[in-house]
Amino acid sequence: MTKKLFLAIALILPLTAFAQDLKFGYFNRAEIFQSMPETVAATKKLDDLSKNYEKELMTMQEDYQKKGSDFIAAKDSLPEAIKTRRMTEIQDLEQRLQSFYQDSQNEIKKTQQDLILPINNKLMAAVKAVGQDQGFIYIFDTSANAGLMYWSVDKCVDVTNSIRAKLNLK
Repeated sequence: MTKKLFLAIALILPLTAFAQDLKFGYFNRAEIFQSMPETVAATKKLDDLSKNYEKELMTMQEDYQKKGSDFIAAKDSLPEAIKTRRMTEIQDLEQRLQSFYQDSQNEIKKTQQDLILPINNKLMAAVKAVGQDQGFIYIFDTSANAGLMYWSVDKCVDVTNSIRAKLNLK
């Protein structure tokens, strides 16, 4: 029993001494990300793109509604061949409308990913640089709660300002 206790103490003491040298940091990723000029520019591009698609979609919807209303108003007086052609036209327009909506959503999502990826990479490079420069073992993101249930803030260093400085942010 004494040998086991001695062995356990011999193993634990170096680990606790090692743990004293570990440095942990934290930052609010969402706050920094939102304040980056690249994020502001990307948001504006996405808003503009969305507005353009929305405007075109509205034009298509108005055309669809007008043709539908015109057809309903005149359907009783139209010969069967014209009635069939107009119904097919309206159905085709509805399919184009749905297809355009889906395509626009996909394009917005792709553009968003294309714009956000380099911003994320730049932010993560800054976090890595701060970690390496200041000797941190871990830097936690407090904005995402990243699964951390507890931490002692007084034993961690807020590196938000260091990351902001690496990114040349105010």
